[in-house]
Amino acid sequence: MAQVEATTERIVAADAETVFDALADYSGTRGKVLPEQYSEYEVREGGDGEGTLVHWKLQATSKRVRDCLLEVTEPTDGELVEKDRNSSMVTTWRVTPAGEGRSRVVVTTVWNGAGGIGGFFEKTFAPKGLARIYDALLAKLAAEVEK
Repeated sequence: MAQVEATTERIVAADAETVFDALADYSGTRGKVLPEQYSEYEVREGGDGEGTLVHWKLQATSKRVRDCLLEVTEPTDGELVEKDRNSSMVTTWRVTPAGEGRSRVVVTTVWNGAGGIGGFFEKTFAPKGLARIYDALLAKLAAEVEK
């Protein structure tokens, strides 16, 4: 199994603290900014950053739905890590200042992909599909915090 990685980033016209707080707000903002590929969103524990346990289904393709149960940690300032209890998937959100009143949001997801020819296609196409999903999420996040 090869490791698959998808990374997307966006500059947001809001300070890093505001953007990070919105991303970490699983009981409020996060649910509002998820694009249509997410369903069955539910905060099961916590709701604000570290210690949150959140569930959703992610429709990665027309045939591929991941049932995710994510534990959230904050290993360093400006970083949220979501580890899926149901798979090897780990998503890291990093929010850093990018000039006055602006921030850079970088989201990286890694997981152990399939082997063989299926793994080749997964490694080739899954990052592009996930990037489109994250682009939509980050656009909605920007619209929410740039108000």
